[in-house]
Amino acid sequence: MTMSPALEPLSARPAPKARPVAAPQGSRQPLAPVFTAMAVMILTVLSLTFARSADMVAALWGSAGLAVAVWLRTSRGPMYDLSFGGLVALGLAAGNLLAGNSAETTAMFTVANMIDVYAAVLLARRFAPTLNLASVEGASRFLISAAAVAPLPAAVFVGGMLAWMNGADFFQTAQTWWFGHALSIAVVGSFGLAVTRRELVRYRTPVRIVEAAILLGALAAVCVGVFLAGSAPVAFLVLPLLLVIAVRLRVIGTTAGLVVITVLSVGGSMLGYGPYAAFEGPERAMMAQLLVLMGYLPILLVAALLEERDRLGDRARAGQARAERASEAKSRLLANVAHEIKSPVGGVIGIGELWKTGQLGPVNATQTEMADMLVRTARQVESLAHDLLDVARAESGAVKVELRPTDVPGVLDDVRRATALRPEAQGIRFEMISEGDGLIALADSQRLAQVVGNLTSNAVKYGPAGGVVVLRACRIHDGVRIEVTDSGPGLSPEKQAQLFEPFNRLGLERSAVEGHGIGLALAKRLVELQGGAIGVDSTPGQGATFWVELPAA
Repeated sequence: MTMSPALEPLSARPAPKARPVAAPQGSRQPLAPVFTAMAVMILTVLSLTFARSADMVAALWGSAGLAVAVWLRTSRGPMYDLSFGGLVALGLAAGNLLAGNSAETTAMFTVANMIDVYAAVLLARRFAPTLNLASVEGASRFLISAAAVAPLPAAVFVGGMLAWMNGADFFQTAQTWWFGHALSIAVVGSFGLAVTRRELVRYRTPVRIVEAAILLGALAAVCVGVFLAGSAPVAFLVLPLLLVIAVRLRVIGTTAGLVVITVLSVGGSMLGYGPYAAFEGPERAMMAQLLVLMGYLPILLVAALLEERDRLGDRARAGQARAERASEAKSRLLANVAHEIKSPVGGVIGIGELWKTGQLGPVNATQTEMADMLVRTARQVESLAHDLLDVARAESGAVKVELRPTDVPGVLDDVRRATALRPEAQGIRFEMISEGDGLIALADSQRLAQVVGNLTSNAVKYGPAGGVVVLRACRIHDGVRIEVTDSGPGLSPEKQAQLFEPFNRLGLERSAVEGHGIGLALAKRLVELQGGAIGVDSTPGQGATFWVELPAA
């Protein structure tokens, strides 16, 4: 006796395979806080050892920018923020102790730095949440909120504490703190945010790597000559080189260049080199800081503007490609529909003609009228199919025009005669005006007749019974102008703006006037293929004048 699978004991069934459990999002960078704390400790020691300016306050505080950038890039929630902040605080405290600060001073500086870093992180999340430095708005928001505003509370705190503890000058200490930390967040923080995987992909090719190395190496060499060797004659090269880096390397290269300039200019000034060596310690540091903040940092906005332009250009090209593909698909659809319509409609017209003339058997008056209506309706559908096919061909570039000298008055007269024979033109008076001799245009006579015929048919359809249609030809400065004027209701400026849009009948879809809304769009395309222009002049209640201008032969 065999057991069915449903009654098989659980112990006999194979154990289901364990599914891998996805790691929590915060565990993707588990070592980032540790490495950041270590880097903060090292930078703190270096800053306090080599860049002290005003009573133990460093002129450049790179650890603040590093902590802000890594915190913003790796944050995964409140618990992560708590652990990250704690490790950064430990790194700051360790760096202060290693640099020789007392326990009280270390505690004060650690608290001040954490106020600084945490304020920058909060403000950046609030006012620059995308952290996108590749746009002018994103870069401006980050620089203003995180770099300019965030260091102010800590600067006031440090200035007050050092004035109370050591009798230091409050304004000078607060000023030095703000400049150093604002510069750090603006330069080091921006560089940390700019180094993304997407940006690094651009530098996978050896050519891009070599170009970046050459440009940044040249900038470093010039900065060494200016800020360490005191070679003033090459100082003018710093800004042009940074601009070239912004153009070629965009945001990531510009922020890297700003780091190079900041380290060499502030460091060189603190060591007594460069153009500001004659100033005293705090003033010397402030001059170097002002040079970077006011002279070179705005280039970051130039790089952001170029990045934004590139992105918008890529979107525009992608949109254009999609639009072209959609237009090609639409043209193919129109052509296929037109071909599918033409054949059966021709059969309907033939049967209607046979029925109307009695060749299919005796017919009475009502049947003759119905057959006539059938043929007329089928011919309208056939005309629509021809127009659709012409539109599809014109949009796909398949319509060929043969430009040759064309007698414009002769074309107008042919169109006038043909239109006057139509049933709907009964009661309409046609006038033709030719102003001057030699009205010869460079055009395709068949396509020109099609355009003028369309305009004249519209003048008959939309004009009142007993009205007048005027066909006029005259010379303009570099060509020939054709005008078709009716005595209809006219067009408002809003309707004139929509007149040449395909399938737009300007709200007359339910009127007694027949039409499909593609005749004028086709006419515009045919005129443009002949190197001309088409338009309308109209005032509501005073008729409309459609004009075509073509180059003279």
